[in-house]
Amino acid sequence: MTRFRAFLLALGVLFVAFVTVEYFRPQPTNWRPTFINRDKIPYGTYVLFDQLPALFPGQLISTVRLPIASQLLPGLSPDAALDAAEQFSAAELAPDSTLAQPPALPALRPDPGTYVFINDYFNCSRLDRDALLRYLSRGNAAFIAAEHITDVLLDSLGLDVRPAQELDSLLELRRAWRGPVSNQTTRVTLVNPPAGAQRTYRLPATEVPAYFVAHQGSRATVLARDARRRPVLVRVPVGRGSLLLSTTPAAFSNLLLLRPATAGFAFATLSGLPVGRPVFWDEYQKQGPLGEQSLLRVLRQHVALRWALVAALVGAGLFALFEARRRQRVIPILKPLPNTTLLFTRTVAGLYRQGSNHAPIAEKKIGLFQEYLRTRYHEPALDLADTATRERLAQKSGVARPAVDALVRRINLTLTARQVSDADLLALHQAINHFRQAVG
Repeated sequence: MTRFRAFLLALGVLFVAFVTVEYFRPQPTNWRPTFINRDKIPYGTYVLFDQLPALFPGQLISTVRLPIASQLLPGLSPDAALDAAEQFSAAELAPDSTLAQPPALPALRPDPGTYVFINDYFNCSRLDRDALLRYLSRGNAAFIAAEHITDVLLDSLGLDVRPAQELDSLLELRRAWRGPVSNQTTRVTLVNPPAGAQRTYRLPATEVPAYFVAHQGSRATVLARDARRRPVLVRVPVGRGSLLLSTTPAAFSNLLLLRPATAGFAFATLSGLPVGRPVFWDEYQKQGPLGEQSLLRVLRQHVALRWALVAALVGAGLFALFEARRRQRVIPILKPLPNTTLLFTRTVAGLYRQGSNHAPIAEKKIGLFQEYLRTRYHEPALDLADTATRERLAQKSGVARPAVDALVRRINLTLTARQVSDADLLALHQAINHFRQAVG
């Protein structure tokens, strides 16, 4: 088995083992505060959303995945809402209000309703705030449960949200990590509880993190207080409607709604909302707009798939790291063989010259010269003894006829000699070279 196949086999075995372990291991509790209506984790709101038809009998419960302005102003498209929000911001920040006036907005939706927001953070633009307050002034209601509420809305209501000072460092740390709930509790008291509801509830201290402070001129009415008599639930009248604000969104999560000792607080709070009207449950501030889902949304939703993706990326990185090297031996650098043709020629020539008869050398030179004439002047049958052939060769080469005849005589003399001396071989060589030089 090669190293490459062994590596692939080991990688496959590790992957199967990882999938098996992930499939059979107990799933850890997800303590992340999502407040999403389909989440059944401790800080989801599946239980509350499932009970809304019983709290608002006979009414339509719809999930909203649009900004507040786009939901309450049907004639405002998302792009137009973004432009209008920028113009609203410029109008409020302008030093002279006559220079920058907010744009005219479309009409509000005519049907009544109750808007419900439950999240860690409540954010809205100035355009969203104005649309919400206008909608409430028509006699509608809204409920906002959040630990942090944007100042754009609070300033308009004359309120402020401040963190509870009694939380010690251990509770703050546990709250930051959203781990198992501490046994330490705090008392929350309803000012005017509805009929059949108890007046005091014991909530985990980490889930009462902030309280309201009313500024001068605020018309907020306190509905619930913490152990230090600080408001944690208030009602603010807006025209003919009202707005309920709470700093305890965890009281509406699955964790506390499934506890009999704490479930009553959430239902007693929601009983202050009017019945007989459609309910708009906001999911935009938790999940974003409808259809805004990336290609990796499934991987982000499941921990096992996220770890599988990480393992695949790490395996690919290791494969590239170890298999990028050469898997063969280093090829040695070999020196090219020297060209010994000239040396060989000299050696052979020396063997020929060892004897006193140079007839073989002369025959070789004459044969090479005849081959030269055949290829140069295209003479298939070159007979130098023929007069017509010598005349044709003289015309093709441009050499005088006497010189051609002298060269032919030297060749014939060499071929018919019984012995070729050094002088005869030199004379033949010079005659052939003179012809070739004359031809050019």
